Amino acid sequence: MSRRRSLVAVVSLVTLLAPLTTACAAGEGDSTATSSARRLRLDYAYSNPLSLVVRRQRWLETELRGTMITWVLSAGSNKADENLRAETIDVGSTAGAAALQARANGTPIKTIGVYARPEWTALVVPKDSDVTKVTQLKGRKIAATKGTDPYFFLLQALQEAGLKGTDVEVVDLQHADGRTALERGDVDAWAGLDPLMAQSQVDAGTKLVYRNPAFNSYGFLNAREKFLTHQPELARKVIDVYERARVWIGEHPDEAVELLASEAELAPEVAAVVLKERTEVEVGPVPGDEQRAVLERILPTLVREGQVPSEQEARTALDSLFAPDFR
Repeated sequence: MSRRRSLVAVVSLVTLLAPLTTACAAGEGDSTATSSARRLRLDYAYSNPLSLVVRRQRWLETELRGTMITWVLSAGSNKADENLRAETIDVGSTAGAAALQARANGTPIKTIGVYARPEWTALVVPKDSDVTKVTQLKGRKIAATKGTDPYFFLLQALQEAGLKGTDVEVVDLQHADGRTALERGDVDAWAGLDPLMAQSQVDAGTKLVYRNPAFNSYGFLNAREKFLTHQPELARKVIDVYERARVWIGEHPDEAVELLASEAELAPEVAAVVLKERTEVEVGPVPGDEQRAVLERILPTLVREGQVPSEQEARTALDSLFAPDFR
């Protein structure tokens, strides 16, 4: 065979083998194909201790090798809902009332789990305030983060006291900014959120002027509907590791307190109050009748205060919010 013919034969053979070589490289361990097709984006929040455990233990990263895991800090339920709506996260943790409001306003989410039953909000006043009851807040400035449980707590507290949302001046601030405004004297009260609320009590001597655990909705774990349709196995894995975190907190209560203190930059004694006295993690993880009863009580307030388009849309949202069989 001539030198020219030999060169042509080699080139032809390389051309034939190139697609096979490329296919093997891309499918080797399915790592390249998987990483380009699979990703999981979820939030963590200081008000959601289970999320802190899952993130710190790296269970998802260990068990879902080849899947890109991204964690996004949620500063409040409103931010988690915004990220779910914008499709920048797939799974987000919010208060139950916030999840209902979001779905009623068109955010396509489903609640796939319940992570805690916290008493995470109350009405807070400065240490030298003369306010001792809710009725005294009429005409005053109250900081609250709209679209979150503290805001819905405020509306319920006002209603119970015979007041409406328009009887006070709500200053819409993110939770941390609300705490700052209260301590500076820029507002008369704050619809607080733990752990910021507990830390404010210790640091600034602020007082909880009104508490009512029944007005706090559960902590909900929500997922985008498209994500549930296209990546159901990833959603189930999130639920699984959340249950591992629930068990871990029960078996390691002191370590859980240390974790919350470290992540949220709290004094250990404050983290202990939040986690051991104001947060119940030993709750049923499947959304059902108990959570619906809480939202049924809150729903009229959302309608009356214009937080949802209509009662019918709110009820339709409530009827379709839970995904209890998604396990």
